[in-house]
Amino acid sequence: MTFVRNHAQAMLACDFFVAVTARFRVLYVFVIMEVGCRRITHINVTAHPTAEWTLQQFRNAISGEGPYRYLIHDRDRIYSRELDSALKAMALRILKTPFRAPQANAYCERLVGSIRRECLDFLIPLNERHLQRTVKHWVDHYNRGRPHSRLGPGIPDPPLDLPQEASSRYRIPQDYRVVTKPILGGLHHEYGLERLAA
Repeated sequence: MTFVRNHAQAMLACDFFVAVTARFRVLYVFVIMEVGCRRITHINVTAHPTAEWTLQQFRNAISGEGPYRYLIHDRDRIYSRELDSALKAMALRILKTPFRAPQANAYCERLVGSIRRECLDFLIPLNERHLQRTVKHWVDHYNRGRPHSRLGPGIPDPPLDLPQEASSRYRIPQDYRVVTKPILGGLHHEYGLERLAA
């Protein structure tokens, strides 16, 4: 844990989880997150995950300009030697979790639990496209509107147009009002400040 805390800003974690559609079709959701700021950098859905497909997801998520140096993943067969060597060529050091130790990738396991509890437990996807659209909508909420207690509470991608701090953090700044935005048909709500018209 000390290593993870010291290198969290340069660390990614990834995992697969399963979702079942209304017609009982099994789909696989792949997620990559930044450990330090809890930001989801990439998510995608497929019916047939392969090592080549997974490698393409890493190529889409990692541009080479980020500070990423480490990647945590489990010992699933999909993470083949070829995939790991391609990731090493992208300047990532692979940290494999021990056998039968899901707590070693606790950040992704917690994230998968959050996706299930906050999204997929309430919505049944109709097909792959519907699941992908739903999960991406939830990821936008997770990154830009949902407070995270680990961040102080904070948001991984805070909005840039926040007003200056008021004298009291419990007062709404003058000329602003609180607005709400429903997420996933009202399953969640995001709250923000909006400047009043002059």
